[in-house]
Amino acid sequence: MPRKSRVKSKSGYYHVMLRGNEKKNIFRSDDDKKRFIEILAEKKLDGKFYLTAFCLMSNHVHLMIKEGNEDLSGSIKRIAGTYASYFNKKYDRTGHLFQDRFRSEPVEDESYVIALVRYIHQNPVKAGLVKKVSDYKWSSYSCYLSDNDEMCQIVDTDLILGIFSDDKKKAIEQFKKYMEQTEGTEVFIDIEEEKMSTEEAKELFKEMAMEFGIKDIENLEIKKRKEWHDLIKKYRYETGLSIKDIASIAGVSRYSVHKILKEKGKA
Repeated sequence: MPRKSRVKSKSGYYHVMLRGNEKKNIFRSDDDKKRFIEILAEKKLDGKFYLTAFCLMSNHVHLMIKEGNEDLSGSIKRIAGTYASYFNKKYDRTGHLFQDRFRSEPVEDESYVIALVRYIHQNPVKAGLVKKVSDYKWSSYSCYLSDNDEMCQIVDTDLILGIFSDDKKKAIEQFKKYMEQTEGTEVFIDIEEEKMSTEEAKELFKEMAMEFGIKDIENLEIKKRKEWHDLIKKYRYETGLSIKDIASIAGVSRYSVHKILKEKGKA
């Protein structure tokens, strides 16, 4: 069956999601995330595209991009290709890093624009990684509060702040309040529901455990620590697996998983 053509945005703005192949992690360290941001900076030179918001999660990335003097597909292919080369060389691996085709949707309406930026910034909160959007380091949220951070030089904040107010100080205050509000009824592209095999699910759990510094998932003492709780929450968010399946893969009781997820209302 032929692929559907991408819907062209009249405004030039798009919500883009890049995800790891087979839901595998595309970032294994903070240095990997720094490198991805550097690549964004490199590839947007000369007005090839404009970046309004981003959020880097362990196995996927959300971007809000405006086309510049290059079409969307060209920009994303250059970003993904350069990062994949870096990642494969660093970790001595071969094969596809990203899912074959990135996902995108046009962004037109003003209310949809600011809701999308909120959605992107709230990804880590929904994943149970942080309590507030301001606590997460690897998103563009802080770029709207201050442009002193070198990382924030790649983010074009004028569009969003201008929607809130012409007065920048007032705009920032209103932006902060809006970013913390509960999401509305808008629906955005996100991780697709896919059925993983049991082996794939177990392998992903071990990989994510390493990300939290957990080398021995059988260690009973580890399962009492905050890192274990954070792992379970993130694994649930990334995979959408049932409590029963997670308990089996993690080697703990269903009650234990349920209790951990309930801490953030994720049960």
